[in-house]
Amino acid sequence: MAAVRIATRTDSFVERAERLFPGGVNSPVRAFRAVGRTPLVLSRGFGAHVWDVDDRQYIDYIGAWGPAILGHGNPRVVEAVVTAAREGFALGATHPLEIELGELIAAAMPSLERLRFTSSGTEAVMSAIRVARAATGRDLIVKFAGGYHGHSDGLLVEAGSGVVTHAIPGSAGVPAATAAQTIVLPYNDPTSVTRAFAANRARIAAIVVEPVAANVGVIEPAQGFLEHLRETASAEGALLVFDEVITGFRVGYGGAQARYGVRPDLTTLGKIIGGGMPIGAYGGRADLMDGVAPAGPVYQAGTLSGHPLSMAAGIATLAELQPTRYAALESTADALATGLRQAAAAADRQVAISRVGSLLTVFFRPDLPTDATEAMTADRTAFSRFFGAMLDRGVLLPPSQFEAWFVSMAHGRAQIDATLAAASQAFLA
Repeated sequence: MAAVRIATRTDSFVERAERLFPGGVNSPVRAFRAVGRTPLVLSRGFGAHVWDVDDRQYIDYIGAWGPAILGHGNPRVVEAVVTAAREGFALGATHPLEIELGELIAAAMPSLERLRFTSSGTEAVMSAIRVARAATGRDLIVKFAGGYHGHSDGLLVEAGSGVVTHAIPGSAGVPAATAAQTIVLPYNDPTSVTRAFAANRARIAAIVVEPVAANVGVIEPAQGFLEHLRETASAEGALLVFDEVITGFRVGYGGAQARYGVRPDLTTLGKIIGGGMPIGAYGGRADLMDGVAPAGPVYQAGTLSGHPLSMAAGIATLAELQPTRYAALESTADALATGLRQAAAAADRQVAISRVGSLLTVFFRPDLPTDATEAMTADRTAFSRFFGAMLDRGVLLPPSQFEAWFVSMAHGRAQIDATLAAASQAFLA
């Protein structure tokens, strides 16, 4: 006789959400469709753990999709937010905390001589590109296949049939004419960049790039690739824009630009700088940012930009990010990656594990990909089985083969050992 499945609180919340929200969620990846599972409804988190509405506990590697570098519910961050909330929410004018967080970011990333806060990473990238177009008087943008830079129309595109091809829309509702302003190239392919500029002389405003690709799984830049982008942009009168929404304060205090020693003209940030509160920022050379209104003609605004609660959470988070803690985080992430390799080998499972700092991906393919095309050959069905087996053993991974795992400073030896014990069985699934 078949077992009778007992309805849970999760079932009830999912049903209610599906009546309200497209696909039952407010961001697509939360639907868990890529892994064929019922979406989780999470009610709370603390440290390296989260709990669902049925009070099931998970070791968490989603990390709020990146901001939770300290883990969830860090007491100092919580107290900073509570203190700020008691003095009012948005006040409609400049707040001292905006200046304090701005100074911390600029000190950590000297390329940001001026910056402007926004409420999301999408807004930050959209605004940085507007600045680049205004500064250069050009329209075209170069991006790289698999690079996610928010959901603004011009960047939500996919590659055409060649390596130097104007893009076609990657979403319904994006006009073809808008998509045609973006050139999509393979990541880690400097030759394609050279060819794109040769084919579009004096027409490309900027190169926008995740310095570490993190939205097709984690792919490290090949030696010399970022340097080639810097040299090409400078030689061709274009700007180099680093999208460090994920990598900023994640792969090191100064972000990827400090880790790899390449200075962009403009940088976009988000996630960690808000400590889990909604935030974005863009900034760069003073002469470029002085083109932004009211100092210049490039218009950008936001009613809730520089929100005091986001500023307070960001200041408290950055205060915790000391060099010794980054060293410990790197060690923890390395122990996880090493243990996963050993568990996969013991299960006779061919995987390739990529790690940059505390970003990690287990690719279900025999070797590390160098670009999105190679990454997309990973075995998604095998990943889905692995994901489900890990979830059933109390380990929550990002529900996609192509999302980064986020290791936090709250993950300790106990969590790593439990994760590896679960993986030793999950690789057999």
